[in-house]
Amino acid sequence: METRELRYFVAVAEELHFGRAARRLGIAQPPLSRTITQLEQRLGVALLERTSRKVTLTAAGSVLLAEGRAILGALAAAERRTQRAATSQPSLVLATKAGASGELLAKLLDAYAAEPGAVAVDLLLCESQPQQMLHDGQADVALLHQPFDSTAELDTEILHTEGQVAILPASHPLAGRSYVRTADVSSLPDLPLARWPGPGGAYPEGPGAEVRNQTQLFQLIALGRTTVVLPESCRANLLEGLAAVPVLDAPTVTTVIAWPPHSRSRALADLVRVATRL
Repeated sequence: METRELRYFVAVAEELHFGRAARRLGIAQPPLSRTITQLEQRLGVALLERTSRKVTLTAAGSVLLAEGRAILGALAAAERRTQRAATSQPSLVLATKAGASGELLAKLLDAYAAEPGAVAVDLLLCESQPQQMLHDGQADVALLHQPFDSTAELDTEILHTEGQVAILPASHPLAGRSYVRTADVSSLPDLPLARWPGPGGAYPEGPGAEVRNQTQLFQLIALGRTTVVLPESCRANLLEGLAAVPVLDAPTVTTVIAWPPHSRSRALADLVRVATRL
């Protein structure tokens, strides 16, 4: 298969519409349709089911979509890493969720900057899925939080483990308790749990507010629209009018530093060493 064919197929599989996929790719629809048909003939399988009303993926098409995304992502990552390796000023790009692990991050950056031979560290603050920045080559290293972030196909070192707290409006009846349980928070009719986007960008079903970052989330909680359970370290970023109550039966959250297993960067090794020392 050619990368062009994969790009065309992934566009159609994600849009499930030949016209939208053609506009996204910047090409006419007839050559796009011909390319997909030729790809199906070469593979000997049907990738898409087409009717006059809709396009759907077959089982084989779903497999190729997952594989195609991985292949195109790996190619893009290789391109980015190659270009960055050619820059005259060495640096590291560290990805993390905006508002997460603020105190740990500040200590890590200060301690690493004091090391002999330290290089510049550029921060890549994302709303969710910082591990994806590693897979696609946008970042060299990331701070991840298990069990929320996947560490599949990454090397990691554990840095910190902590409990979780429910973030509530300070005026809410539960805000005055010394602790709550998960059932107490998940069953509040007036404050449904906030929903975060998944790896594909789609939100899970539910009544809770759709959120993308901590600033937006805390404002919605202060307005009495939603609630959330977060790692205890988020207390440092709480707005006035919010309360944090420990959730006794919530799973602990483990902060790890993660990087691609094929990395051979001396600067990255030094940063990981400093992180584990902290």
